[in-house]
Amino acid sequence: MMGVAGYPAISRGSENRWRAERLTGARKGAVAAGHPETAKAAAIVLEEGGNAFDAALAAIFAACIAEPVLTSLGGGGFLLAKPLSGEGVIYDFFAHTPKVRRPDGESALFPIIADFGATQQEFHIGMGSIATPGMVAGLFAVHADLGRMPLAKIVEPALALTRDGVLVNRLQAYIFEVVGPIYRSNDTCCRVYASTEHPDRLVCAGDRFRLPGYADTLEALVREGEAVFYRGDMACVLLQDCAENGGHLTLQDMEGYRVAKRRPLSIDFCGARILTNPPPSLGGILIAFGLELLQRAGIGKAAFGSIEHLSLLSSVMDATNRARVESAIHDMKAEDVEATLLSADLLGRYEREVLGAPSMTRGTTHISIIDAEGNAASVTTSNGEGCGYLIPGTGIMMNNMLGEEDINPHGFNRWPTDRRMASMMAPSMVLRPNGGEMVLGSGGSNRIRTAILQVLVNVLAFGMPLDKAVSHPRIHYEGGDLCMEAGFDGGVLRDLCATFPRHRLWQEMNLFFGGVHAVSFDPSSEGFSGVGDARRGGVAVVPGAQ
Repeated sequence: MMGVAGYPAISRGSENRWRAERLTGARKGAVAAGHPETAKAAAIVLEEGGNAFDAALAAIFAACIAEPVLTSLGGGGFLLAKPLSGEGVIYDFFAHTPKVRRPDGESALFPIIADFGATQQEFHIGMGSIATPGMVAGLFAVHADLGRMPLAKIVEPALALTRDGVLVNRLQAYIFEVVGPIYRSNDTCCRVYASTEHPDRLVCAGDRFRLPGYADTLEALVREGEAVFYRGDMACVLLQDCAENGGHLTLQDMEGYRVAKRRPLSIDFCGARILTNPPPSLGGILIAFGLELLQRAGIGKAAFGSIEHLSLLSSVMDATNRARVESAIHDMKAEDVEATLLSADLLGRYEREVLGAPSMTRGTTHISIIDAEGNAASVTTSNGEGCGYLIPGTGIMMNNMLGEEDINPHGFNRWPTDRRMASMMAPSMVLRPNGGEMVLGSGGSNRIRTAILQVLVNVLAFGMPLDKAVSHPRIHYEGGDLCMEAGFDGGVLRDLCATFPRHRLWQEMNLFFGGVHAVSFDPSSEGFSGVGDARRGGVAVVPGAQ
């Protein structure tokens, strides 16, 4: 667990001390996020009297400059809110497909290769990759429903970052390097994202990054509301550029965008209730499918880290991938997905297959917050990798969601029109019978669901402390390939390599395997705790701690 300058690392205390501090507000809650400045923005808002939802919004505004490849006001996401005295609700403000699809020859879409080192992944960018963005609408919807602090106060930490710039850390520099072809794709991007010390390169560790125009954008949003983005000057420039340069967006898309509020998917696992992202997004339902198979297979009976444990995990990951394809959930109505994927017949068939198996056999960021009052927010946002187009004068990089292979199963420029896009993002919460809470989520494209799955299993099935559950090496099985992080027992690794001839081994923790940022509150013993996943530069802080 890492601390943020100005905020001490989380410590433990007695049962009475934690209970008293939560009630008196000496400690304002707990925050975990993917960058020190993102977490600090949330902490500042909690310190100044905001609730968990105000803090989540402040963190998102700050992340757009602190984690500029991973999120943007030109993208979208999901926020799972659990007020202390109410039911959980998912705010779905993910990208939406345009109402009209231009012919192939008129759509500006071209591939780039992202190089993760041990593996490569192809993405598509250009104006033809931009889906209708939902981030701005989502932030305003959450603020209207649950916010307590004025928006002008919520954006102050992000405004301070735009004035002072953000010191680029090694992870953010590495992310720029991975997707460098996008941010070098045109002169405008080259100017904005160039290193201050080495102008012929993208921003490097140690550079102070500034995002021209972003402060003006924040001030315009506070002054004029979301309309300035969807119907005002920003929209006019964006839509004209789309029309002239191979994009699909029209005024009808921007004006017609609506935030959807949904009931979270609820799962019982190892004595706890898990809330996560429901259909039409896919991450949560696939996590539910995997957890149910693991529970039926008795995952907690295997020795942790043994070949039996990891082989069972691999088999369940494989079964989940194949069930996703077999059930054709991409093509279903949202209301049919849960009944189909979690049906007794489908689960039973894959349960028999898993139990019968041989025993040896994108850009996204997340923020987790619990406040001292018991409100909890789990929010995952994404800009894809960015499409290479900045709305002039705004600092807003637009998304490339229509260029994401993971969420375009029908092929590029074959997406169904006017439909909320599917996503693997799965902001989640764990509610324990004793009143304890855990908030978690991850970035990482297709690895989101397996990263969250493994942390949940580590905590709930094997009783691991939260920090160890997040930092433990992970695996990811997909398409016949087993990806593994180093750190497992040497004999187990050899057995896994022999069992899965198609395998790749990372010698150190890598952002490829997601980044689970999590916080928790245990009323009986530990109080607030949290961990930011080092794979994605994570930090955890307790505002108000001395």
